[in-house]
Amino acid sequence: MTSTAGSRYIQRLNDGRRVWLNGNIVPDIRSSPAFRGTIESVAAIMDLQDDPSVEQQLTFIAETGARANLAFLIPEQKEDLFRRSHSFKLWSDATFGVMSRVGGFYRSQLTGWHIAKGLIRDEQPQFAQKISDYFAYVRDNDLLLTAAGHDPQIDRTKLASELGDLYTAVRIVRETEDGIIVRGAKMIATGGPYMDEIMVSPHSKKTGDEQQYAVMFAIPVNQEGVHLICRESFASERDEWEDHPLSAHYDEMDAVLVFEDALIPWERVFIKEDPEAIWKIRSDRTVSSLSLHENIVRLVSKLEFTATVGNELAESIGITRFAHVQDKLAELFFQLESIRSLLLSAEHHAIYSPHGVWEPALQPILTAKNLGNRYYPRALEILQQLSGAGMLQVPSTIAELRGPLGTQLQTYYRGADRGAEERVRLLKLAWELVGSQLGARHELYERFYAGDPVRTYAGQYTEYDKQALLDKALRISV
Repeated sequence: MTSTAGSRYIQRLNDGRRVWLNGNIVPDIRSSPAFRGTIESVAAIMDLQDDPSVEQQLTFIAETGARANLAFLIPEQKEDLFRRSHSFKLWSDATFGVMSRVGGFYRSQLTGWHIAKGLIRDEQPQFAQKISDYFAYVRDNDLLLTAAGHDPQIDRTKLASELGDLYTAVRIVRETEDGIIVRGAKMIATGGPYMDEIMVSPHSKKTGDEQQYAVMFAIPVNQEGVHLICRESFASERDEWEDHPLSAHYDEMDAVLVFEDALIPWERVFIKEDPEAIWKIRSDRTVSSLSLHENIVRLVSKLEFTATVGNELAESIGITRFAHVQDKLAELFFQLESIRSLLLSAEHHAIYSPHGVWEPALQPILTAKNLGNRYYPRALEILQQLSGAGMLQVPSTIAELRGPLGTQLQTYYRGADRGAEERVRLLKLAWELVGSQLGARHELYERFYAGDPVRTYAGQYTEYDKQALLDKALRISV
């Protein structure tokens, strides 16, 4: 029997990775209730690449002959951006946009680094070959990739180098013939337990005094000497899946990486002790545009989902004819159409970059990303307002509607346009988005996944081409 992408993925997970949950290493995450549902979802998504009806929309044939995910497609033609976008949308829709790192973000970032490999040729001559070899390895083996870039939050008033000998941020402690030895921690590897590979590099610029912290490398998730410390699981047990439609299948899990004098082979050490080179490649325009492109496609899927849930909540109790309700529903649609329009603008106004590829226009992409930080929390607030106390009035399980009091409950829990079971399912879905642990995590994630919103807004201001606007204003005053 021919194996599928999903079955190969599941097989790879039994590789000795040290995933810690509730104070213990999980022997095999495939059979753990905390991970099993999400693993099955990831496998199902990967199996789409073998589905004849969508295979061509998700994959392409690389120069090596391997069939690869379109996140790895180098956009040499403008049309390639639209192919990538359509692929991202299919992938994101499969999880309603609620799984952010299983998709193409870090795959796209790696593709960007491969494209921009000549950018730091003078500073880091070995980078180009190493990153290209790694790119081909991840692409041709259809590996899933996440990243960890933030230092532990210990004392934000101090640099990592000022914390003395504390066991803190990842740093080089010595070099050997085989590679570098690193010690410390990095946060947060979203989806880490489910991945094949993790890219590690500083998310913020390091100073000249922090050279030993300025290191960029990649590890397999089962890297010797590396531990993944997971937060509390938000997943539900299998017999509860009917009542927890999102947390049963899409708890992406977040993990802190702890390195206990781990040996990183030289071929996986892309940059070491060079803060400027790391920052240069991380902040390259093409890299940013290609990776953020996937993020915004996913955001469209997520806003479509929240707008649909909001509309159904209103329909289910017959309140869509009220003006104040229409106002709130319209706001959900405004959010969706604004982000969708910015995405289309970025794609249609794509530019041909100095690296010889097409990239989405950066300003619309940045605008969509920054608006998303505020749109999604507001969308959840609207869902709360539309439901009121409705989400708190559901029975503890849907099964109660079929129990001894089922006849009465079918009467009391019905909606204006649907039966009791359908309405209760809707309310439980809404609660997963708004009030559950998973929902709270998603709100926090959308606020901060791209960094401090204050800094990202300020960054867009400082980088915006204000001179063109000024020139127009000056023409009026002359």
